[in-house]
Amino acid sequence: MDHLDQLEHQSLYILREAWAKIPRLAMLWSMGKDSTVLLWLTRKAFFGHIPFPLIHIDTTYKIPEMIAYRDRLARELGFELIIGRNTQALADGMNHMRGRLVCCTALKTDALRQVLEEHKFSAIIVGIRRDEEGSRAKERVFSARSRQSTWDLVDQPPEFWDQYRTDFPPDEHVRVHPLLRWTEVDVWRYIEREQIPIIDLYLAREGRRYRSLGCEPCTASCASTAQSVSEIIAELVATRTSERSGRAQDQEHSHAMEKLRVKGYM
Repeated sequence: MDHLDQLEHQSLYILREAWAKIPRLAMLWSMGKDSTVLLWLTRKAFFGHIPFPLIHIDTTYKIPEMIAYRDRLARELGFELIIGRNTQALADGMNHMRGRLVCCTALKTDALRQVLEEHKFSAIIVGIRRDEEGSRAKERVFSARSRQSTWDLVDQPPEFWDQYRTDFPPDEHVRVHPLLRWTEVDVWRYIEREQIPIIDLYLAREGRRYRSLGCEPCTASCASTAQSVSEIIAELVATRTSERSGRAQDQEHSHAMEKLRVKGYM
């Protein structure tokens, strides 16, 4: 069994454990590379079936190609898709010019909280990785949140030998992270091996491509000549640039992502 096989088997085990032990389960899908790999792993874990809804939190500021990709895959794969929006914040004119952390809280965290409350989900599966950003390195695979989705990053029980806590009281919300041990290069190698369709935004156009996808006003492309998945992998092996260097919200405040995630951000 090679490295990718080991990662795949662990993720399949986590997905099946979550489905078996936690009621009212859903999965976040951002259309990015990580959550799309998670979507493919879910289909593999459940023999081509996706047994829970997928949630997309739509800020209305996403890059248009992302929305087209979302709608196409939803039609082709036939999964249940829940689109969440904070309609009141949008009606009030919320946007990144009011502060990116303020905007992310309103259009992402609060919108997600509204979806969780409306549909009474006990837990959501999220495609985060520890290597992507500092606060995510503090996460556990099965991570307890308050009913309001807040995260006590200090109170994190150990998960030795892949022994996960799955018995959560009714007043706790749970985040499940099957990709925590994956790296960015692992994700791309798995995409290459499994021939997973990706958004063209990841491929270089006129010397630039997106390495991380988000809202259009807050996501910058990077210099690149990579026009295939294999070329992306070769580029990543050689780079020392942070994966989220093009995400403006990360640059706005010290420990910005940690501050967002403590409040319930993805």
